[in-house]
Amino acid sequence: MSTTAAQERTGMLALLQNRVIRTILLSVLFLQIGIWVRNFAILLFVIEKTKENPIAISLISVAEFAPIFLFSFIGGTFADRWKPRKTMISCDLLSGASVFLVLLTLLVGSWKMIFFATLLSSILSQFSQPAGMKLFKLHVPEALIQPGMAMYQTVFALFMILGPVLGTVVYQQFGIMAAIGIMGCAFFLSAFALIGLPKDREVERGTERTTLIQEMKAGFRYVLSNQLLTLLGGCFAAAGLAIGMTQPLAVFLVTERLGLPKEMLQWLLAAFGIGMILGGGFILSLAKKMKPQTLLAIGMTINAIGLIAMGFSTTFWVTLMAEFISGLFMPCIQIGINTMILQNTEEAFVGRVMGILNPLFMGAMVVMMSIGGWMKAHLSILTIYETAACLMLLGVLILVPLLKKKHILKV
Repeated sequence: MSTTAAQERTGMLALLQNRVIRTILLSVLFLQIGIWVRNFAILLFVIEKTKENPIAISLISVAEFAPIFLFSFIGGTFADRWKPRKTMISCDLLSGASVFLVLLTLLVGSWKMIFFATLLSSILSQFSQPAGMKLFKLHVPEALIQPGMAMYQTVFALFMILGPVLGTVVYQQFGIMAAIGIMGCAFFLSAFALIGLPKDREVERGTERTTLIQEMKAGFRYVLSNQLLTLLGGCFAAAGLAIGMTQPLAVFLVTERLGLPKEMLQWLLAAFGIGMILGGGFILSLAKKMKPQTLLAIGMTINAIGLIAMGFSTTFWVTLMAEFISGLFMPCIQIGINTMILQNTEEAFVGRVMGILNPLFMGAMVVMMSIGGWMKAHLSILTIYETAACLMLLGVLILVPLLKKKHILKV
């Protein structure tokens, strides 16, 4: 094949012709519909049912995020043990079945089971997501991994804008029963779409059997022995700390720095979301031309500059533009990280590596979000945003040893 023809196959047509990318994108589309309808319909239902009880509302976040810490590494380990296609289909079928079980309990009056729907689907996603990444590793050519990740993240960015609207409209127009039904159907449709994945290949195992604990320990040893993954873990933690510091306090950026009503926050969030959608498409065209570590460094640097601008700005349009530009380059971070993991992790360890690194990011973010109120009571919003920018730049410094390397590990 000529060089020109090879380059053409790494374009949009080659992406859509790849069976795994096409199938996973369709599955993600259905899952995002189900997840966003779930998130907002259940939130609005609990607010209405409990008359805005803060404990009940906070339990929704617990049900959504707690499984990331409790099951992410376990799910990643099982994703390395089990057949990925079968794992993904089974998880979606179980999620759909559990949703209709919750629907039956709602019919007999036990509304508190609504938390179970969020909890179980969140647990199952910790098994399904690393299995999906493993399929990328197994079946997607290396030249298509980064642009494939760009398309994957663009779907998520699109639903950051459309998801809240979709969930709210479904609940307000049709009620919680219809919302739960749509959620279950979305999971079943995702499972049906995944049937189009290539069949799992049989893996020959040695005579020596390993336990789950032994495989978990092997996962930690693997990450610690790999320079790229160790540095990436530090970068993950720095980004999580920065995002966790600013995300819950964005409303004070509007009320204190800009002197505007809190309702104006929605426009800043919309600008960030639109930036993410456009950024995903923009990076798709650049993905095959840039190393993932360069992409990641650019994304974190621009977001650091954006945080600095937001902190100092007292003008709405300047802050709005900073949000948009930050959103435009946010996909660089997500795409760069996922591509680096897939390109530099052996197939047998993909699930465990994802299970170790993802909680680092989420853990750092949740810790900072939990002390956000204390920080706001003792520090100005300007200081908080500039500290977050410094954390982003620290993440870039952690990446410096990798910027001149194409791969740490050839796999």
